[in-house]
Amino acid sequence: MNIQQLSKNTVCQDPRQAEFVQNPYCLYRRLHQMGGPIYWQDYGFWCLADFSTVNRTLRDRRFARLPPAGCELPGLPAHLADFAAVEKHSLLALEPPDHTRLRQRINRSFVSRQVERMAPAIRARAHERIDRLVQARHAELLSQYATPIPVTVITQLLGVPESAGNRLVEWSHAMVKVYTMTQTQAEEHAANAAACEFRDFLIPIITAKRRAPGEDLLSQLVRDDGEGQSLSDDEVVSTAILLLNAGHEATVHQLGNAVKTLLEHYPPGPARQELLTLLADSRSADALVNECLRFDAPLHLFMRYAQETIELEQGPTLQAGEPVGLLLAAANHCPQRFAEPQSFRPLRDDAGQLSLGAGIHFCVGAPLAKLELRIALQVLFERLPELTANGEWQYLDAYHFHGLQQLPVRW
Repeated sequence: MNIQQLSKNTVCQDPRQAEFVQNPYCLYRRLHQMGGPIYWQDYGFWCLADFSTVNRTLRDRRFARLPPAGCELPGLPAHLADFAAVEKHSLLALEPPDHTRLRQRINRSFVSRQVERMAPAIRARAHERIDRLVQARHAELLSQYATPIPVTVITQLLGVPESAGNRLVEWSHAMVKVYTMTQTQAEEHAANAAACEFRDFLIPIITAKRRAPGEDLLSQLVRDDGEGQSLSDDEVVSTAILLLNAGHEATVHQLGNAVKTLLEHYPPGPARQELLTLLADSRSADALVNECLRFDAPLHLFMRYAQETIELEQGPTLQAGEPVGLLLAAANHCPQRFAEPQSFRPLRDDAGQLSLGAGIHFCVGAPLAKLELRIALQVLFERLPELTANGEWQYLDAYHFHGLQQLPVRW
């Protein structure tokens, strides 16, 4: 890989370069060797790569998802007006107190007892997908297994018709293009149309749930909080879109990455039996999921903005409004935090990962995402213990998202 080090703390690496897309970890190893904050010239901002600093910055209230007042980012272009409208009330675009108010409402649907109630439905859906595949002896698992399971979960969670699942996936695929920092104008137009269509789809459902709420997340959001306060339609729409885009896209990528990792490290034979043993026990299965999240994360870059003048440790002084890139996947491979970080070790003593974030923006759906991953992996390898690769795998050109284009397998 052609990584140019222009000075002690500066690198030049095109995020669209094919070799980098397929293996960004070569760059991350180089960043760890360089040490301290790194200026990524292609993006034009400083980046943090070691676990300790990334973890601390995610929790530091002097950094936020958006610049402070007076340092606002340029507005989105007019052809993204509908997209901007549904993003306006997203948790990812809010800071306290608005973030706290909305997060508290959402958290009620993600307490452990609520999440565990979804386990039988997730397991049944996973078995149903395998039932459809088992006689074929081969499959493309991203479209035939990794995508249908999370979309079923998200429709049940939100309380929208499962028949809308395919449209939700199409809208999600279109909207997340805007987050890649490499999108074309045509993709921006598609994202805007998807946002408009998703809002038009949700508003009648939200109206109906205000009249007759159920036990789903949308009903939880529209209920009066007991003090005469309820969320607006726009707030509910933004929340639903966030949960679809984050909960579905990231889970699909992570499940695909996890299957690839396990097939590479546990080929059929004694190693595969070791994997089956790990998956059979809930505690070791949870540890395996956590290591999958660390080893090949679905999201590699989060952005934060300095809220005041901040001197970075071993680095420059950021002025209020300046961005800093947090390289989550690089932090997950930090040699100062993990012994042999390039090795996949489910039962490692130094377990941990930052793939789900940290601090007030820690992934609200983390318990559900981990449950989906555990059950999907358990069912897949229980039902298809001789599963192997069926061709080469390529990652999508979509940094900072990191997921496979396809996952062809046979058994």
